[in-house]
Amino acid sequence: MLHLQKSLYLCATLIAGMASTLPLTARAESILLEAGDLMQLGGIGWVATGLDMPRPETALPIIEAADNSPEAALLRRLDNAGKAAGFDGVLYDNRDRGHSLVPADMFPRLIRLEFGPELRKQNMDYGVAGQIVLPAIVIGNSSTAITGGEIPRSQARLAMTVPEYSRHAFLSYVSNHLYIYPEHRDYDGHDRFPVNWPYTVISEGSSHSDKPFMRAFLMSVAALAPETRDRLREESLVVPTLQMVMRRSQPGIYSRDAYKAGQAHRAVFAKDRLAPERMVALAASLKPDEIPPMVRLRVEEEDFRAKAGLAGMPEQLFNTPSSIARIWRGPGYSRLMVVSAADTEDPNGRDLEFSWVLLQGDPARVRITPEAPGAARAQISIDWHDRFKADPDEARTTDRVDIGVFAWNGVHESAPAIISISFPNHQRREYESSPDDTGMRLTSVDYDAKARGAAYDPLLHWSAPWKDMIRYDDTGEVTELLRETRDGVLELSGRGRIQDGRTVTYTLERDKQDRILSMQVTPTE
Repeated sequence: MLHLQKSLYLCATLIAGMASTLPLTARAESILLEAGDLMQLGGIGWVATGLDMPRPETALPIIEAADNSPEAALLRRLDNAGKAAGFDGVLYDNRDRGHSLVPADMFPRLIRLEFGPELRKQNMDYGVAGQIVLPAIVIGNSSTAITGGEIPRSQARLAMTVPEYSRHAFLSYVSNHLYIYPEHRDYDGHDRFPVNWPYTVISEGSSHSDKPFMRAFLMSVAALAPETRDRLREESLVVPTLQMVMRRSQPGIYSRDAYKAGQAHRAVFAKDRLAPERMVALAASLKPDEIPPMVRLRVEEEDFRAKAGLAGMPEQLFNTPSSIARIWRGPGYSRLMVVSAADTEDPNGRDLEFSWVLLQGDPARVRITPEAPGAARAQISIDWHDRFKADPDEARTTDRVDIGVFAWNGVHESAPAIISISFPNHQRREYESSPDDTGMRLTSVDYDAKARGAAYDPLLHWSAPWKDMIRYDDTGEVTELLRETRDGVLELSGRGRIQDGRTVTYTLERDKQDRILSMQVTPTE
C-alpha cells in the first residue's frame, strides 16, 4: 500500500511539472478533451498528456462587474495591483452536464473543460471525478447523486465506499484538483458517511448547494499571489492549502486552537459556514516560503484485522496518506493503533510540530498519546461507541469517530489528515465489565437489522436473522453462544460449532438493498 501511495504521489508530481511546459494556444472560453488526449496511468486512471492549456484573456474582468460583494471588491483590488494569480492555469470541470453550472459571466477569464463525444459516451464527464488527471489546477463539481438502484448515495459517499475511488480521490488531492459534491440525504438526521476526509468538499443539501462553494474556492484560487500559486502547484499543495483556507476562515474560527477542533472540520459543510471575504484575504496573504505542508500518515501497528467478524470482512477500508479509514467489525471493546506522520515534509524545510486531536467522538472513550508534545508519532486507543450526537446542539447522529492530525510550520497549520473509525451501529451490542475488572466484554449482539428496520450500507455491512448471547468461563474464555434464530435457539460452542460437533459456515448474499449473512450447518464427517 505504501508503494501505491508513493506511485500516486510521484505520478501527480510528474503531471504538475509537465503542465508548466505544455504549449499554449490562443485564448478560448473552453477547451475540449478528446479520448486521444489521454494516456493510461497503470490501473489507476488516465493522464491528459495531449491537452494544451490556453491562457486566459487578462483584458476581461476577473469577476463579473455586477458582483458588489466585499470579496469581489477585494479580488478586483488584488488583480488591479498585479497581486492575484487570476485564472491562468485553472480549469473549471462541471461534471453534471450543466445541471449546477457556474455561470459563464461570473468569472469571464475562467477556462471551462468540455469532453469529446467518445468520453461523454463512457460517462467520463459525469459524476464522481478522479479517473482523469489534467495538466492544470482544477476546481470542479457534480451536483448529482445515485438516487436509484440498490446503492443510493451521494457521489462523495460512493467515493468513500469503493476502494478504487478512494485512490482516485487521493490522486486528485495531490494533482491540484478539488471537487465539490452535495451530501444529498447522506447527512439528513444521521451522518451516513463512513469517512471524513480532506480530499473533497461536501456541501450540505442537494442540487445547487455546491454553488456557493464553487464561487468561494474559485475566488480563493484566483486571489493567490502568482509566486505562491506557482509554488503550491509545483509542490502539489493547491488543494490541501485551499482546504486549510476554507476551514480556517469559517465564522468563529479565530485562533489556532479553534481551528484544531471538530467544529472546523465537519464531514459536511453548510453554506452559512462559508466566509468568502476571509478566504480571499487569507489566500492572498500566503507567502511562497510559508505555505503549509500536506500531512502524510502511516499506520505502524494496529489490531484492526484483514478479516474480522462472522462474515470475515476487512476492517481496513483504505489507507491513503491523508485519510485512513477503519470499520469496526470484531467483538472487542477496545482497539489500538500506532500512527506516524514522520513522512510529512515541510515544502520550505521548516521544522514541524504535530497536533493529534479528537475531532468527533467521546473523549472518555478515545485516548491519544503522542510520544512527546508535538511529536510525529502517537498511540491511539479507541473504545466501542454506540450511536451518538457529534454536536449536542444538533439532532443529527453519527456512527463515526474522527481523529485529526495537523502540522504547524511556525506560520500556518496544515489541512488535517484524518483517521476515521466507523461503527456498525445497525447491530445492537451489549458489553459488560469482566468479573476481574480487567476490561469490557461482549455479551450479546442482535444482528437482525433487516427485521428491526435499521438502515445500513450494504457495500460495507450486512444483516443476519439472529441474535447471539455469549457466555464465558471463569478465565474469560468464551464457552458457548446461544443463537436465537427465527426457528428457535441454537447452542454453539466457543469455537462456533454446534454442540454435537456439526460445523457452522457463513455466506454473504445480496437481496436488493440488503446484504444478508446466511448460516449453513455441515454434518460431522
